[in-house]
Amino acid sequence: MSKQFVIGLDFGTDSVRSVLVDTSNGQTMGTKVHWYTRWKQGKYCNPATNQFRQHPRDHIEGMEITIREVVRECGIDPEAIKGICIDTTGSSPIPVDKTGTALSLKSGFDENPNAMMILWKDHTSITEADEINQLARNWGGEDFTKYEGGIYSSEWFWAKILHIAREDESVKNEAYSWIEHCDLMTSILVGSPELSSFKCSRCAAGHKAMWHESWGGLPDDNFLKHLDPYLVSVKKNLYKETHTSDQVAGLLSAEWATKLGLNEQTVVAVGTFDAHAGAVGAEVEEYTLVRVMGTSTCDIIVSPHEIIGNKTVHGICGQVDGSVIPGMIGLEAGQSAFGDVLAWFRDILMWPINEQLSSTKSINEDQKIKLIEEIKEGILPSLSAQAEKIPLDERVPVALDWVNGRRTPDADQSLKAAIMKLNLGTKAPHIFKALVEAICFGSKKIVDRFEDEGVQIKSVVGIGGVAKKSPFIMQTLSDVLNMPIKVAVSEQAPALGAAMYASVAAGIHPTLQEAVSAMGNGFETTYSPNQNHVKVYKKLYDQYIALGEFVEVTKENK
Repeated sequence: MSKQFVIGLDFGTDSVRSVLVDTSNGQTMGTKVHWYTRWKQGKYCNPATNQFRQHPRDHIEGMEITIREVVRECGIDPEAIKGICIDTTGSSPIPVDKTGTALSLKSGFDENPNAMMILWKDHTSITEADEINQLARNWGGEDFTKYEGGIYSSEWFWAKILHIAREDESVKNEAYSWIEHCDLMTSILVGSPELSSFKCSRCAAGHKAMWHESWGGLPDDNFLKHLDPYLVSVKKNLYKETHTSDQVAGLLSAEWATKLGLNEQTVVAVGTFDAHAGAVGAEVEEYTLVRVMGTSTCDIIVSPHEIIGNKTVHGICGQVDGSVIPGMIGLEAGQSAFGDVLAWFRDILMWPINEQLSSTKSINEDQKIKLIEEIKEGILPSLSAQAEKIPLDERVPVALDWVNGRRTPDADQSLKAAIMKLNLGTKAPHIFKALVEAICFGSKKIVDRFEDEGVQIKSVVGIGGVAKKSPFIMQTLSDVLNMPIKVAVSEQAPALGAAMYASVAAGIHPTLQEAVSAMGNGFETTYSPNQNHVKVYKKLYDQYIALGEFVEVTKENK
């Protein structure tokens, strides 16, 4: 039998990557990455107000460039490329017109941040999320947040729509509906079918939009009406049924087949979120926690129906039938900032360097740019090397990891980070080590919550940039969790997972489990806890918890 191939398309926060995969063994035949042009320029964002927006043109351009180039460079017959599946960040909704076209692709809205994709890390809708939570507890009907951890986040679908509707009348009036990023990009590939007939992602709807089979789909009209009648009109133009990502969303349109150098028989699978695809690429199985570690983290577990039953796990980011593996419940948690915590500290250290070099006349502009980039690239590796040398009996400060709020457990994006126990002997590596410990302590809070709620964790798998590039962080995490952590071989686990979904949708593998068995790349490293460190970190973890409780009690009024 001739070889068959699929493409996993992974949209991250900063870039998109296409990975062409051999379905017989999971070998990566080629990879292509595109960095978002407008995002890199800082357009449509205001970090001071937690506004993070992205233009869909960045994503459409990246989709075309990466798929076309990876197909061309691999030189594989397009007839042998059988399927595509998209994974994206989320919740990242975007307003669309009646044809499913993003408003920001239309004249008059093409520079309006409120018409852009409202990125996962955008927290401008904290007030609206609070309203949803208050209503869910007090309106006298079903608590529509109960399968999403019982706490609705400002990072999610309805809160963001409500915020934009209140802030921008023009977008509210022009938007026929709203669509998640993974659904928008999938829809574009299959020729933008009628919204009413398009197969929307179970993963996105269940984890972020309060969709659940037990109440017939999306939240009741009366509930949404209490928030704003506009949400009822939005719901009318949304979906009732949702679909798992092993299913076919459609075939590649003639327009996109031509753009990509593929053919119209190429199957496009239902879209999904990056963390859930990453868990599949990391060969997730029962009792395994997969940690997708990058700018933030997403933590994914799967459980059979007979184990989880009707139990709801409080304070996580949802539990959804089929969001990871069809036929199993997918449970999600995560940290709003992980690598971002360390990048924030790097940028603070870079501020005086940028300021001084911008005004110096000792070197020319090209030299300034190169020097700044060189210093920026070297700061975190240097800090990591020095922090690793600090003995555990040489006390460092205690920090919280909430620089972008808290996602899990118990979402509260209004929370802020803090550092205590600074003194005149505190150096940059000490603060860096405290921040590394903080993100690891935040991880332990998630593990503790799952286990307190009866979800057993026997092993941990790490994927993503941090897992691959920072042995210091990974060893600290193993010590804090007191668990071994395996690191997946694949450099692109979400894209590999998306490719596995595509292989099932294309009929190459009959089930996702069989696709994982055939296409899994295995594991390259295992970090085991140092028991001497474990004892120390247990005490420091108590200090982390105490600092967190203090900050929660004393946080400024909203």
